[in-house]
Amino acid sequence: MQTTIDTQQLKAIDDKLSKRPIALDPGGYYIIYLDREAGLICAKHYTNIINEKGLAVNPETGEVIAARGKKVERTATTLYTGRTAKELCVKVIEEAQPCPITMLDHATYLGREFTRAEYALITGEEYIQD
Repeated sequence: MQTTIDTQQLKAIDDKLSKRPIALDPGGYYIIYLDREAGLICAKHYTNIINEKGLAVNPETGEVIAARGKKVERTATTLYTGRTAKELCVKVIEEAQPCPITMLDHATYLGREFTRAEYALITGEEYIQD
């Protein structure tokens, strides 16, 4: 017997979980995007420091790095690229020494985002990082 999957219900679950508070990784953050011409998933890694309020700040200036709104121009520490989510995960988590990810929830988040980006690359759909 095949179970019918309610995709709207699944989307509602994910949307709700996307609004939960999260602790930021002191190892840095990633901006994920697609290079469709090259057929690549790209992840720029940026360093940060987490201040006493739990906010990410630029280690050079001490300025808060906003998640939305005004963007601070920064230079990425490293650019990782991969043709698949798995290839990119291996490069970021297994090959980078030391691993720039210091929190397991951040690693699982990146795995989910890399998978979403791969799907968008394959299907031609728009990819917007969560």
